[in-house]
Amino acid sequence: MKTLYQTQVTAEGGRAGHVRSADGTLDLPLSLPRELGGAGGAATNPEQLFAAGYAACFENAVLHVARAKQIKLASTSVTATVGIGPREDGGFALTVSLAATLGGVDQATAEALVAAAHGVCPYSHAVRGNIDVQLNTVTR
Repeated sequence: MKTLYQTQVTAEGGRAGHVRSADGTLDLPLSLPRELGGAGGAATNPEQLFAAGYAACFENAVLHVARAKQIKLASTSVTATVGIGPREDGGFALTVSLAATLGGVDQATAEALVAAAHGVCPYSHAVRGNIDVQLNTVTR
């Protein structure tokens, strides 16, 4: 693969630590959620960061597919819901649900665009076979 872009982020202190990108644009404290035994607080966590990245990437994949098919969308948004929990065989696993809202097209067209986006999105490709991703499509 020819790499078109790469970035670098360093974490220190684990889930209750800090993350910072090499260029300094991402510089955030982390907090372990209460649900996972932490103190919680007004800081982000890896699941929120993953959800943000997946939602943005997936929305762009929808826009890319729509452009390629010459379909005009009036609006788009994607909400990623990421959960974490124990695996039966030990360790932890993630769950993902992507809710895509597309404006200006009918339900069948919206569902076809979302399915095609799931085929080209690099996040979807990266988790395929590892995380069951639920797709939900709504039109407005």
